Amino acid sequence: MNFSFFIASKYFVSKSKQKVINLINFISLFLVIIASASLIIVLSAFSGLKNYGLSFSNSFDPDFRIEPKTGKTLFVNSSILDSIQSIKEIEAVAPIIEEKIFLTFREKNHVAYLKGVDSSYHKVIPIKKLIGTGQWFNSEYDEVIVGSGIAKILSLGVYDYNDFLLLAAIKKPPSLNIFNNPFNSIRSLVSGIYSSGEEIDSKYLFSSSEFARKLFETPENYYSYIYIKSNANAKSKTLLKKITPILKDSFIIKTKKELNPVLYKMLNTENVAVYLIFTLIVIIALFNVVGALIMMILEKKPNLKILNAIGVNKKAIRKIFFYLGLMISWIGGIIGILIGGILLIIQYYHPFLFVPGTSLPYPVSFEFKNLILVIITLMILGGITSFWVTSNFNKNLK
Repeated sequence: MNFSFFIASKYFVSKSKQKVINLINFISLFLVIIASASLIIVLSAFSGLKNYGLSFSNSFDPDFRIEPKTGKTLFVNSSILDSIQSIKEIEAVAPIIEEKIFLTFREKNHVAYLKGVDSSYHKVIPIKKLIGTGQWFNSEYDEVIVGSGIAKILSLGVYDYNDFLLLAAIKKPPSLNIFNNPFNSIRSLVSGIYSSGEEIDSKYLFSSSEFARKLFETPENYYSYIYIKSNANAKSKTLLKKITPILKDSFIIKTKKELNPVLYKMLNTENVAVYLIFTLIVIIALFNVVGALIMMILEKKPNLKILNAIGVNKKAIRKIFFYLGLMISWIGGIIGILIGGILLIIQYYHPFLFVPGTSLPYPVSFEFKNLILVIITLMILGGITSFWVTSNFNKNLK
């Protein structure tokens, strides 16, 4: 009677222990799934925000920009432009005259940059798509296109014939006579207002090249920059090598990243910070795997001693628990990536999350590099976790 009671009590205690261990394993797997899904979702959401933010600067930045190494202008005539255009990596070129100007309208003032462009500019930068009010300027008249930020600061409207916008630039060379006006001034009509981004809208306005050349007193065939639209295979070193024989002046070529070094550095720093924060969450989730493995080893200690006594190598037993830890980490990671991917696809095609206070869907971008980064992170951290637990296997087995 007592013996039967002893056997029954051992059976129920063992069974309850197994249920606890199974519950712990399930919780460990669930936490790994949540952590890996969170990591892929956050990285994809940040990539979406990054691409969305860069879309504003990209609307004004060319693929490449040629600028003088010294001085403010480059000599570029029509034959030079045709030679640059003939390079197979280049799809379109546009010479630009750009300088700082002082704006005045109805006793309101603002400092901005005027870009003098010709008809080739639209082949490089699709600026016309951004015009929300009015239309593109007529190069035969003194008309300009301003950003919505400038329009708001100066209270500008389009085709306001009652008051004209006054543009002023410092004369070249500056007059030393204090009684002479040091500025060249031209009154112009605002023909359109574009909208891209808050910073850009308050910084740039556009006119014809002839208008800018007259205002800035820029000599014929001299430009501030050359904008280039290239194909996907173009490299700055390749373009530099091919353009050098064409341009006699010393020049440099800058990519989009080089035109906005602070912006790209900030975005990359934020991306690394987000990755490290959510990697820490994955590490915390894997601590539960550590606890689960240790409890399994301790619970199975009598059985493991029997296996060891009948000749099973401790190294082979240790491998079983090592592979078990990897399975929890990797299978949980794969399931988490799949769940995260499904949620990202739903958000992309049928948005359910929106930017607070707007009707704009929260942008996401499922990039292959983020997927590889999450997989590598889970493989490395899961391997380290399993190895760390099983490295003390002999101590736990005593």
